Amino acid sequence: MTGYEPSYRAYYHSGRLQSVAESMHTRLYACNQCPRHCGVDRHVGADGYCSSSVLPKIASHTIHHGEEPPISGKLGSGTIFFSHCTLACRFCQNYPISHFGNGNVISIAQLAAMMMELQDKKAHNINFVTPTHSAHTIPAALLEAVPKGFNLPIVYNTSGYDDMETLQFLDGVIDIYMPDIKYNNNDTAYAHSDCGDYVEKNRAALIEMFRQVGLLQCDSHGIALRGMIIRHLVIPGGIAESKECLRFIAEALSPNITVSIMSQYFPAHTVLHDAVLGRRLHRDEYNEVVEYARSINLENALIQPL
Repeated sequence: MTGYEPSYRAYYHSGRLQSVAESMHTRLYACNQCPRHCGVDRHVGADGYCSSSVLPKIASHTIHHGEEPPISGKLGSGTIFFSHCTLACRFCQNYPISHFGNGNVISIAQLAAMMMELQDKKAHNINFVTPTHSAHTIPAALLEAVPKGFNLPIVYNTSGYDDMETLQFLDGVIDIYMPDIKYNNNDTAYAHSDCGDYVEKNRAALIEMFRQVGLLQCDSHGIALRGMIIRHLVIPGGIAESKECLRFIAEALSPNITVSIMSQYFPAHTVLHDAVLGRRLHRDEYNEVVEYARSINLENALIQPL
């Protein structure tokens, strides 16, 4: 894809990006940005499930080398971590950020400046981590950054619990979707992430993301420019029903989609003494999922060491 230019730049010059930013900002008066549809007025407070107001709250911005190879490459991914989350995963490894809200509220101009700083440091992309509740800040920050020369791909690194209308606003704004597929069962999702409709919302979101950007497309160095990577964390005891999650991907999306089968589970937050979740993942548990992915011809599975 020599000469690839992110589509948000054309949106900027046509005026569409301005329209998207304004529409998403307006929706925050009775917020329905995530599937919880709290309906709170985020312009006057932070009373919704995500405890977020209008301005972004950022935990960190840095060059990160630990993402999937097409995202991190050799130079690293420019990660910007939003504080808070729309889920409450009991085993969250970033719980000080997602549960406790560690971070600082900043302006849209400051967010754009972070993006420019990471571009100047030669990041391959800007990787917005846990962006769902702050999705409105992405087009707003792009309005500030594009006239200053910003031109990196935008990665939407999400739990996969996303609202359809929000995603439709982001069509043409996001270059690379990197959602999770966490669970195959709503009872499990409720028990471990306080989310009783995760499966339906997640599956619909994955289909919409794939419609927008399609299969992963990379440059001559293997660096992602556009497309989709789906992440699945293998959890001890088969709690996530990993095989069913992978089968959905192969059947409803494409066996050629890039799937990151993650092995890095470790007990954190409130599961340290849980009978199942309070232990590390066993090698045979992970290998069984990998072998299943191969058996259903998921050709582009990214495998991690364990």
